Amino acid sequence: MKINRNIIDPFVFFLVLGLLWEFSVELFDVRAYLLPSLTDIFRETWEFRELLLDQAMVTLEEVLFGFIFAAVLGVVISAAIFFIPIAKRTIYPLIIGLQSIPKVALAPIIVVWFGYGLPSKVVMAFLFAFFPIVISTLGGLSATPDRLVEHFQALKTSGWNTFWKLRAPSALPNFVDGCKVAMPLAVIGAVVGEFVGSNDGLGNLIQTATGSAQTALMFSALLVVTGLSLILFFMIELLGRLVWWRAM
Repeated sequence: MKINRNIIDPFVFFLVLGLLWEFSVELFDVRAYLLPSLTDIFRETWEFRELLLDQAMVTLEEVLFGFIFAAVLGVVISAAIFFIPIAKRTIYPLIIGLQSIPKVALAPIIVVWFGYGLPSKVVMAFLFAFFPIVISTLGGLSATPDRLVEHFQALKTSGWNTFWKLRAPSALPNFVDGCKVAMPLAVIGAVVGEFVGSNDGLGNLIQTATGSAQTALMFSALLVVTGLSLILFFMIELLGRLVWWRAM
């Protein structure tokens, strides 16, 4: 029976790290409010599983809305920048300039503008996810082989058909890669928005647990955030493979 090293190696690696964490806390008698053991974290996760699940659903909603808006608008903006010269001279520098602004610094004003509810967190998730999708999709459109473009032109194919049948499939892998980068960033954006101003969500739970010295619960929330990011990342990868297979 052949061993799948892609599964065994990460499992063993994280198992060793977990054991080192568990025994180091016991060996050096680290106070629980500074660094809880993994046993305490898992126990807290199970005890507050309903609360963690409820807050994760809030964060998930924020992430999905923000990511979808970023993906749709990212494709539209990328196409506009690629095909319209004035958009490349105006919109592209604006996007680069906005990207240079720390998103954490924008979070307070976003909360002021959009309130403590869902919209401000969606905007934060959107801002974090938007740039990677634009740049990756734009790179994919630019990387379309010139010989294939010339072949379509020789066949007198319309601009729309050239885009839909040639440039879009060519840019699809780049778009998927951009989405894979953007999805965890969208999670970060939503959590940052919850840090700044929210009554719900995993970010709010982390702040509440930290303020009340419930360090194990804070790590439990971080564990759920990490799990949420990983699940969404692999869903994007799976969806990208499915779409690419159908496109072929």
